[in-house]
Amino acid sequence: MSAERKIVNLTPHAIRIYHPDTPDRIDDLACGLLYLIPRSGTVARLATIDLGTWEYIEGVPIEGVEYGHAHNLPPKQDGVHYVVSLALALGQPHRDDLLVPYSEVRNADGTVVGCRLLAKVAG
Repeated sequence: MSAERKIVNLTPHAIRIYHPDTPDRIDDLACGLLYLIPRSGTVARLATIDLGTWEYIEGVPIEGVEYGHAHNLPPKQDGVHYVVSLALALGQPHRDDLLVPYSEVRNADGTVVGCRLLAKVAG
């Protein structure tokens, strides 16, 4: 008997999952919609640590920034997968429970309105 599995959306937007054959440049957001993953209310973000200005190049300050820290990312739980941004997932290569939107679907204006799949970042 398999354990119950669920997906928790830690992005600031609801995630629309469309049929794999859904074309780009759709006008009707409901056309081909298979599933809607609502926002959880918690947004996980890639945190940064400012290390100060390291140098100037042609008068432009070059800041040292450390990436890879997660803010508001819950600990791993059995049966739970979290939808996060690609940047956050790339910064957490040890986590196999993170999912990212993949194969984006765009509206007539070219704005991303959903995706056809969710993906795991191979580490």
